[in-house]
Amino acid sequence: MLPHLIVSDLDGTLLGANHDLAELTVETLRRLATDGHSIALASGRHHRDMIGFRDRLGVGAHIISSNGAWTLDPNDRCVRSAHLAPELVEALIQLPRHPDVRLNMYRDEAWVIDDHAPGLLSLHEATGFGYRVEGPGEMDVQGVGKVLYIGDPSLLADIEAGAREAAGEALHITYSMSHSLEIMAAGVNKGTAVSALLDDLGIPATRCLAFGDNLNDLEMLALAGEAQVMANAHPRLAEDLPEARVIGHHAEAAVAQHLRQRFGLDG
Repeated sequence: MLPHLIVSDLDGTLLGANHDLAELTVETLRRLATDGHSIALASGRHHRDMIGFRDRLGVGAHIISSNGAWTLDPNDRCVRSAHLAPELVEALIQLPRHPDVRLNMYRDEAWVIDDHAPGLLSLHEATGFGYRVEGPGEMDVQGVGKVLYIGDPSLLADIEAGAREAAGEALHITYSMSHSLEIMAAGVNKGTAVSALLDDLGIPATRCLAFGDNLNDLEMLALAGEAQVMANAHPRLAEDLPEARVIGHHAEAAVAQHLRQRFGLDG
């Protein structure tokens, strides 16, 4: 069988309800890698966080982090990065926001946040990745791949509108969850990162299987020859990608189950 690229989002897709990998998922991806297929993890998470999951898989997976702002090869070498211009980062810091909204930044090697938010750390228990608190006036605007605001969706709407008004054409704005507004440089998304990786590997998009569940997966799923949307996905994905296949729920290791059927691993 010709080699494929299998690329999956993490939260709400490859990871279970406990934000960790199921044993069936680990076993399945190891088998596919042994059979010669390429594996990539594509997430809004920071790459230092994602490396923990790649190490759990025990395969030479590529990492696309921060919605495409960084791409790492299986040896953790950064092959591509796209930073926000410092003046744009400064403008995003200055946008008015409710006190309950947390301002976050992903820099080359760190996650920084404007105040403590211990509830956010539960998503990272499996890897132990954590943030560093920096006040808005202390935040370094250099080397930032993603700015994200976490808070109630009604509070994020005004921030999104302000960002679009201030520098809309210079930004790529999306949501990884309803309460997580994520902003990268224009043209930075999982789709463009996967397209570049396919070129690196010499694999056509027709042999790319992609899995996702939220709006930050849209471009990646639209690119893939075989797009799979989770049963728990944002409803807009099925609307915008009518040819995508809806599979099971992330809490039931549906990605692994689909891959086992697709590649005949249970036969």
